[in-house]
Amino acid sequence: MNRCLHAPRALRSGLSALLIFAACMGQTPATAQGLVRQFPAAAKRAVLEVTQPPYVLLNGRTEQLSPGARIKGPGNLLVLSGGLVGQPVLVNYLRDPQGMIHEVWILNEQEARQQRSGMEAITNFIFESSSDKPPTDDGKTPFDQLPKFPQQ
Repeated sequence: MNRCLHAPRALRSGLSALLIFAACMGQTPATAQGLVRQFPAAAKRAVLEVTQPPYVLLNGRTEQLSPGARIKGPGNLLVLSGGLVGQPVLVNYLRDPQGMIHEVWILNEQEARQQRSGMEAITNFIFESSSDKPPTDDGKTPFDQLPKFPQQ
């Protein structure tokens, strides 16, 4: 029995057209890396590292991805969070109304050069010279050196 040993000419031409189309579409992410995407004005910038999905580190703080969160790679294709475990990446992100991270864009080089809020320096210390606190009693100050308070 001769079953489909030789595909009909229409099928072969259709298959070759499909292969050419797939080859052209395969180049789209590579060319998209050179383009700068337009992000929503509310999007912020951070360094994201997936620890154990849906938990992530966002600028070193533990956060959670929302159910249905979308992570888009530099070529604007969807990326699974499990593929990013342990890899810190520079991203723009949006939160949902509950405060969870809902939409994430991994940045390419041109996008990373743009300025965006969210990457400001965070300090967890205060220098004595930068504080404007009034003098207080630490329990070790001699009585004659204590601050004078107005008498009523």
